Amino acid sequence: MSTRRVWLLIVLLLAAIIVPFMIWGNHFDATLSLDGARAWMQTYGPWAWLAGLGLLCADIVLPIPSSVVMSALGLMYGWWWGGVAAASGSWLSGIIAYAACRYAGQGAARWIAGEEGLAKVETLFAKQGGWLVTLSRWMPVLPEAVACLAGIAQMPWRTFVIALTCGSVPLGFAFAAIGAAAELRPTLALALSAAIPVLLWLLARRVMK
Repeated sequence: MSTRRVWLLIVLLLAAIIVPFMIWGNHFDATLSLDGARAWMQTYGPWAWLAGLGLLCADIVLPIPSSVVMSALGLMYGWWWGGVAAASGSWLSGIIAYAACRYAGQGAARWIAGEEGLAKVETLFAKQGGWLVTLSRWMPVLPEAVACLAGIAQMPWRTFVIALTCGSVPLGFAFAAIGAAAELRPTLALALSAAIPVLLWLLARRVMK
């Protein structure tokens, strides 16, 4: 029974992310094309990078095409500073989702999953949380859901931040590099950013031990 309630919690989290994509996803994809995202951010002048960070953080609750925004940052600022902004936005969105669920989502999660179910989520993140957080950053939909579950599971701040960094930095720089080359190739970016987080997390685990 507790396993079913855990799955119910996961399904509800995913639904909260997927439903807005189903309703408004096409509109945001059409509006925030590579050129559209760049044009929108440029209206903020020297604060365009901050507008980009805002879009990446809004991806927690809105169907923002984050890969396009990251590429647009690379197109505007080059692979280095665009990568810094893109990685920072991905990292910050993870922190916000984690903190919100850690400090405000415990009650609802306990009501949905029950004490036993919540304990299973905590055990999962205690054992595999680092891998889940690191690898989820370059997958669709999962980054927000995993960050929320990490917060609900009370995953240690230090472990979460390190794992989040291992996943967000390669992803941000990969998409920014593609944007800097004026090419939007999500498949290539995912391939480039998939291997590096694994190596970074393996190194981080050794350092933490």
